[in-house]
Amino acid sequence: MNSLFTPLSWDDTGFILTGIMNTVTISVVAIVLGTLLGLAVGFMRAESNKVVNTLLGSLLDILRSVPLIIQLILFSTFVGATGYPLDPFVAGSIILSLYTMAFMSEVFRSGFESVQQSMQTSARSLGMTYWQTIFYIRLPIGLRAVFPSWLGVSLSVIKDSALVSVIGYMELLRTSDQLISRTQQPLEILIGVGIFYFIISYPLSSYGRYVERKMAI
Repeated sequence: MNSLFTPLSWDDTGFILTGIMNTVTISVVAIVLGTLLGLAVGFMRAESNKVVNTLLGSLLDILRSVPLIIQLILFSTFVGATGYPLDPFVAGSIILSLYTMAFMSEVFRSGFESVQQSMQTSARSLGMTYWQTIFYIRLPIGLRAVFPSWLGVSLSVIKDSALVSVIGYMELLRTSDQLISRTQQPLEILIGVGIFYFIISYPLSSYGRYVERKMAI
């Protein structure tokens, strides 16, 4: 039976690097799209009437409440049942971006609402239009206030990207699982995976604290 297992070697480096690059790629896509969508939805929630706000809030509550792994499986299964299955990267990017949007929208909504009404009134009294007030007053102040929260959500997305492996996407966790099955060296491989996530997350977290101090938030 031992002959079925082969130890880790330098030949596995390319396979591991592929998993790392795939993890980074889908994380960046989800963070960028989730941020842009979250910014738009957060603005709509801050500006919309109660009916629209309630409808959007209900949808976002569903996205935040249903575990990501279930959303991935249901979406991939549903799309596959239609006869037009999506590539795991595309399907994973869609769901992970929407999941990210649900959290980012609350972050940005709180940022927009944190800008004092007196500042907006002053801007309008100086002759600024509605959109000038948005772009020159509310956006800069609001985004500055929510940067730490935005960074926290982004770090969570990087770690949550591991769940996309359930629909067949070859990110780091899935490549690691295949290596463990072949080599039977789970300790060494999982330690390496943990170190990779630490190398990405810790510098970003440290940078966030640095920026927070510089901005005196």
